[in-house]
Amino acid sequence: MMTNQQTEPRLPFRNKQAFAWLMMSCVIVVLDLWTKEIASDALTLYRPVELTSWLNMTLAHNYGAAFSFLSDAGGWQRWLFTGLASVVTLVLIVWLLRLPAEEKLTAAALGLIIGGAVGNLIDRIINGYVVDFIDVYYKTWHWPAFNVADSAITCGVILLLLDGLFVSTRKVEPAAD
Repeated sequence: MMTNQQTEPRLPFRNKQAFAWLMMSCVIVVLDLWTKEIASDALTLYRPVELTSWLNMTLAHNYGAAFSFLSDAGGWQRWLFTGLASVVTLVLIVWLLRLPAEEKLTAAALGLIIGGAVGNLIDRIINGYVVDFIDVYYKTWHWPAFNVADSAITCGVILLLLDGLFVSTRKVEPAAD
């Protein structure tokens, strides 16, 4: 005996809003790759274009990790960072999919980090390096050049820290004596 009951499709994860957070990650990836393409077309490698007294657009190719870590290691680091970024991204996606829906701050943080990680991962796979172009400085001190993906990762990590330090502590109920 068959019934015509319409049942809502069951999603294989706890957080039905995870799809929206993953879409935010996709927007970050698109924005990141688009800005990197604009920078690569408009700028000359390592030649700064001053925008303000503290901000240049300077095209740079980062063969290493954060702060150019291992950038001159001979090429093997490309595959190490590609593999590491792939594994971390998959772990973060699983975390996001299993996250309870009420943990919106954590979900937003994970969405930002996933988007940034995938943006830089695509760059590393296609080019063998990550395109950076935002150069913030004060007098002769320069922060390492970065991009939209790096900004998303940084914002995501800050949100995770804030959530862990301030928001999550309110969720813990005191132990009964």
